[in-house]
Amino acid sequence: MTFEEYADLARQLAERRRAGERGVAAAERRRDLHTAADFLDRRLAGQGTRLDQLGRAIGEPVTVSAPTEVDSASERWSAAEVDPAVELELARRYADEADRHGQQAELLARRPALLPAWSPVARAAAVYLASAGAGAVLGFVMVVAAGVGALGAGTLYAWLCAGLPAVALISGWLALGRWGRAPLAQGASARYPALGVAVCFLLVPLVYCGYLFMLRFLA
Repeated sequence: MTFEEYADLARQLAERRRAGERGVAAAERRRDLHTAADFLDRRLAGQGTRLDQLGRAIGEPVTVSAPTEVDSASERWSAAEVDPAVELELARRYADEADRHGQQAELLARRPALLPAWSPVARAAAVYLASAGAGAVLGFVMVVAAGVGALGAGTLYAWLCAGLPAVALISGWLALGRWGRAPLAQGASARYPALGVAVCFLLVPLVYCGYLFMLRFLA
């Protein structure tokens, strides 16, 4: 064997070795891409499930539809010589962005629609105060009606001491049950009935007493 023949065989062996290394590297790259694609697929499926849960919790179901024509899209990507790694990285970024939006949506779904930044006790107190205030206004109307003879004294006192406070209490109770509970909260909303009784059954009579005091003071 001449030196030229030996050099040619060595060159062929080196080329085959490099080709084998490139093949191994390509196989490893394909395996890594498949692994990343499978992980991203599971992640997207989990996002879809969570979005569906959030949608059902807030009363607006979300329909997540899978992409269609995957084969034709792959052919177009191949024809355009798009790097699959670049496409996977873009998809991962979109998934990260979807995670951030999902976390924000979940945070909102864990807060009630009524005074979401307030504590449960403060929210209940505000609702009962508003209900009692509305009852006090109605009580003032009844006082005026009693003054012109349209309403008897016994009926007026019954409404001021029991009827209007009960109506205010029930109104606040229903409002807290409807808007004071977060969509993803477990169990019933915090309504604090003792607080409601204290506010509603004290505020309405006190407003009436204050009204009488003002009349006597001004007179």
